[in-house]
Amino acid sequence: MTSESIDASPAMRGALVKLERVFGFTSLRPGQPEVVEAILAGEDVLAVMPTGAGKSLCYQLPAVVDGRLTVVVSPLIALMRDQVRQLNARGISAGALHSGNSGADQAAIERALGERGMRLLYVSPERLLKSGMLDRLRASGVERLAIDEAHCVSQWGHDFRPEYMELRAAADALGSPQIIAVTASADPGTRDEIVAKLFRREPRVFVRSFDRPNLYLAFARKENAGQQIKAFIRRHKGESGIVYCASRKGVEQLAEALSADGVWALPYHAGLDGAVRNANQDAFLKNPGVVVVATIAFGMGIDKPDVRYVCHADLPGSIEGYYQEIGRAGRDGARADTLTLWGESDIRLRERQIELGDASASRKAMEKRRLNALLSLCETPRCRRQTLLSAFGEKSNACGFCDICEGRHARFNGVVAAQKAMSALLRTSGRFFPGHLANLLIGKATEAILRHSHDALPTFGAGAEFGAAEWRSIFRQIQAAGLIAQDEDDGGRWHVTEAGRKVLSGAAPLELLVGETPARGRRARGMLSAIAEDSEPVRGNAAASTAAPAVGEAPLSADEANLFAALKAKRLVLAKQRKVPAYVVLTDRSLRDIARQRPRDERELAGIHGIGAAKIEAYGDLILELVATHSGG
Repeated sequence: MTSESIDASPAMRGALVKLERVFGFTSLRPGQPEVVEAILAGEDVLAVMPTGAGKSLCYQLPAVVDGRLTVVVSPLIALMRDQVRQLNARGISAGALHSGNSGADQAAIERALGERGMRLLYVSPERLLKSGMLDRLRASGVERLAIDEAHCVSQWGHDFRPEYMELRAAADALGSPQIIAVTASADPGTRDEIVAKLFRREPRVFVRSFDRPNLYLAFARKENAGQQIKAFIRRHKGESGIVYCASRKGVEQLAEALSADGVWALPYHAGLDGAVRNANQDAFLKNPGVVVVATIAFGMGIDKPDVRYVCHADLPGSIEGYYQEIGRAGRDGARADTLTLWGESDIRLRERQIELGDASASRKAMEKRRLNALLSLCETPRCRRQTLLSAFGEKSNACGFCDICEGRHARFNGVVAAQKAMSALLRTSGRFFPGHLANLLIGKATEAILRHSHDALPTFGAGAEFGAAEWRSIFRQIQAAGLIAQDEDDGGRWHVTEAGRKVLSGAAPLELLVGETPARGRRARGMLSAIAEDSEPVRGNAAASTAAPAVGEAPLSADEANLFAALKAKRLVLAKQRKVPAYVVLTDRSLRDIARQRPRDERELAGIHGIGAAKIEAYGDLILELVATHSGG
């Protein structure tokens, strides 16, 4: 949408005025204007936008502009509390109905609803569906239903919530209000499922780029996971971060080990007492430098803008889960780092879980395909970001801001290895998974190999120079490189792509990564290393490998840094007095802008990002006094 079209819309002109006066923003972010205009026009909307792109503002701003009550369905109490605190701090009438409310809180919300003075009401799907709740809300004049984390409706998704399946019927009971569904992670199939299950009317669908260019992406095989994580966190001393573990036991052990290393590390998992979980989450939100070690039970809806890193101590659950989890870092737009550790034991565990599960054969096949896609991301020989974005159907160039682009992994000429792998795939009609093909190539006569007479194929034993683990790695790499793919319409059958046929015929070059393998694969690793030493080094894109994208502003000067530090100290005092996280008072970006621009009066202060009328009334005199104190010379 062009600025001219926005200017031509009276509704958008009014929205931009409210945006600056109430929210303190002088403009909407890319992707937001189109969504806001569609909502103000009364259309149903599905907005798929990356974490940190401002999905919440898309339904909050219209509620402020036209005063229509918006009920927001949110899956977590923590998310509701955080959103309501931030809205109230801006002078917006908002509340949340949840089990943590006091009697006074509940009465105040009921009163505001009865007087029709509330703009946004947050509820969980479970509470929304309780007997009598829908009737009460309908009587309060609900005109919009905003569904956050809409991917939870997908049975194939990583955060499936059965209650989300009933939300369309709930909307009918509310009188068919306008529906706005938002999410940060939905591939094309999940988007179709959201539309089918949540909407009666055909919605406008907006899909923004999934790219988060300020996140540095890195993966590494596990060697000594505890030491790898400690070294990673030491590089971020004093900064907030999240470390994800696959098990509750792993969470507790790692949190204890980090605490012994002098890190303020707090555990979080579903097995902890609720009061402990809430206290640990509040400590993370309200204090700088806290590290939460958690299972995936932590994080959905956490909107702490200054999380500087996310680390996965174990293989994530899926590409969608990985994307959601790393998306909790760098929401302020400044650089944030990610590191994912994985190993063969992670892979074997996930494979056993799939095989021994109670799911149908088709579901198990789907889970295997999703695991292969995730492992391809772990071992991709091309730009990590390209591989991640392609999983969401998005094409991109090499980013120059990941471990692959920066050349952190050795490579070798992989043409012959890829030709052998693709030959094995073609000779078995694409009906077998990489584990079976690896056994075929190394000449291992397993029961499955013999049952299918694959020991009689020319490719049986043709890849004895590598071990099974190395061949599985090669299959994952050529999948990530787009040389082989699975046909969803043919039961997931593997086929060689056009790019793969060029390599198969010798018409195109290919470099693969030298994999780090477990001890039993040392012979193959040594051979790969020898091949790598004899090969020409892969130069890649020289510009991409030396120039990271601009992910933040220029560093503060010494004087600006001193004022910034003083502002942060004052903010911490104010946050503790009000018992809210520091970013609810003012974000780091607002403080940096103040330090740079040194506003002299309320008019200039109003031009600072994120400072609206309510913030000026609450903190304006304190800020201006502090600026004056540090400007006296």
